[in-house]
Amino acid sequence: MVALGVTRIVAKYTGLKSFYVSSTCFNTYLGSPYSNIRWKSSSTVVSPETKGVGTAQNNEPPQRDPLDLTFENTKIAYKSKTSWELLRGLFVMKLSSYKVLVENNEKLLKFGRRILGQRLFHHLMRSTFYGHFVAGESADGIQPTINRLYSFGVKPILDYSAEEDMSEEEAKEVEFSACISAAEMKQKELQTQDDLKQFRYHEKFADRRKYNVTARTYFYMSEAQCEKNTETFLRCIDAVAGTTKSTGFAAIKMTALGRPQLLIQLSEVIARTRKFFKDVTGAEKNIILSEVQPSLFEEKLQNDLQVNTHQKEVKDWLEKMDYDKKGLINLFSWSDLVDMNYVMSDFFKVPSIKTGRMEPIIRALTAEEEEMFKNMMRRLHCISRVAREKDVRVMIDAEQTYFQPAISRITMELMRKYNKEKPIIFNTYQCYLKEAYDNVVLDMELADRRGFFFGAKLVRGAYMEQERLRAKTIGYEDPINPTFEATSMMYHKTLTEIMQRIVERKDRKLSMMVATHNEDTVRYTVSKMKDIGIEPEHRLVCFGQLYGMCDQVSFALGQAGYSVYKYVPYGPVDEVLPYLSRRARENSSVLQKVDKERFLLKKEILRRIKEGQIFYKPKGNYTPL
Repeated sequence: MVALGVTRIVAKYTGLKSFYVSSTCFNTYLGSPYSNIRWKSSSTVVSPETKGVGTAQNNEPPQRDPLDLTFENTKIAYKSKTSWELLRGLFVMKLSSYKVLVENNEKLLKFGRRILGQRLFHHLMRSTFYGHFVAGESADGIQPTINRLYSFGVKPILDYSAEEDMSEEEAKEVEFSACISAAEMKQKELQTQDDLKQFRYHEKFADRRKYNVTARTYFYMSEAQCEKNTETFLRCIDAVAGTTKSTGFAAIKMTALGRPQLLIQLSEVIARTRKFFKDVTGAEKNIILSEVQPSLFEEKLQNDLQVNTHQKEVKDWLEKMDYDKKGLINLFSWSDLVDMNYVMSDFFKVPSIKTGRMEPIIRALTAEEEEMFKNMMRRLHCISRVAREKDVRVMIDAEQTYFQPAISRITMELMRKYNKEKPIIFNTYQCYLKEAYDNVVLDMELADRRGFFFGAKLVRGAYMEQERLRAKTIGYEDPINPTFEATSMMYHKTLTEIMQRIVERKDRKLSMMVATHNEDTVRYTVSKMKDIGIEPEHRLVCFGQLYGMCDQVSFALGQAGYSVYKYVPYGPVDEVLPYLSRRARENSSVLQKVDKERFLLKKEILRRIKEGQIFYKPKGNYTPL
């Protein structure tokens, strides 16, 4: 009650118009001794003395299987599955191969729920799609599934996958109000600026679920909803800590924690900062990777652009610019912004090349929007701090390119603050982007210079069709690699660079998750690890796949002693239907891969019938790294 009262007082005197700051986040951010009281759930009572997860029985040494890189040994791939689960998987994969069903799956699901009634519909879903792709309805309910995964050498990334059930028109209305600043609405001329079109709201793409997006989508409903999302992520962290002895991950999306307009504007600021740096110095390289000294930057402003650098405002800005004191330029101290020491309108100012005065490079924000940004940062600090205290790692997912520069930059600052002793915060890099390699190199350089642990998850990407169409429609360069082969080359180039740096640095401050269903990429990674001397036991390179997909890869790796994760979704049946729709679409779009999985499932079912193992009961004795 005291904490709640303090929070109300803070809300009153910081000018926040509505009370939306949860007492949990407030306590956690300030380091209150009461911050963990609410997390004493049944999922946290697991201890080494009680029934743990996946521990070897009777003190036997953990099993290890030889790794078959053909990924065709079905006995190894499916030894964690009952025969019923194999039959269900085969049925689901077969249904996913019918285009007419996939294209109309949302309508069919709604029709089925209306005809069958809720109870029968839920039973049907648990016996088919929901049961195959979703682990359960709650953090407590998924514990048996997590325990079984763990006993077969696989760890979880927990993801609460419930989504808002809204129409396309409702989504457009919500997104419009969330992506246009109130200050910008008053100054309509700002919306017509033609530069940096990528960071402008466009009605056609207001529903971010459209155009074959396979990732979870959050819409900004209110600050109160963001608080609820924070509570959900905290419960997810609690479940990871309780059920996996802190070896798992919790997945979060930054768009769930604040107004998306703020991320768009921050991304635009990053683009404008790069343009300003190039205009002043003529340098083509990124600010961090360039060799332009602060003294040279000041000289060019003074002599080439006739900016009076002796003005107090300009002089103060120049002094703050080189904040890491290593002689390399940083135009803004992002750590001060993320730690909420500034408001954005005052923070993002540079000397105008036209007037010589300090002027903002961020579009106008209202006082309420500034407060919303502080709330977003407070929620992120809350989640990060709880994760560090519970020794749980947090995977911050990648999103659309008009959000991503801000998401990546904020994530790097969270790493700076919370990855001092071990990698707690991980960033996600989409390798179908042309800038993926450069972005990873830049972020590794930042981590090296500032001495914190760097964690990266590499994926191919979840927004390709939407990103390409948006770039073509609005009129900016397509950010996506031109072909699948080019994306694979980017993926391999990037993961090779990270592994080479792991070996060169020898300080174990770099970690990477190879999150892919592509067997060739997995084989390439395993081969490269052997070539350069990275052992699975080093726990610096791990693998990740989705729950219900690519089991022949996940379990073969885990049971051979590699660090491997399953992305485990959970949530109520009705609320995860959008997730199930995405999985159906994804299966349909990669028919060759699904054909192999169907073949392997059939092969294992026939093997069990021939060997009299149709009633096989899974029992694992593997201990994940």
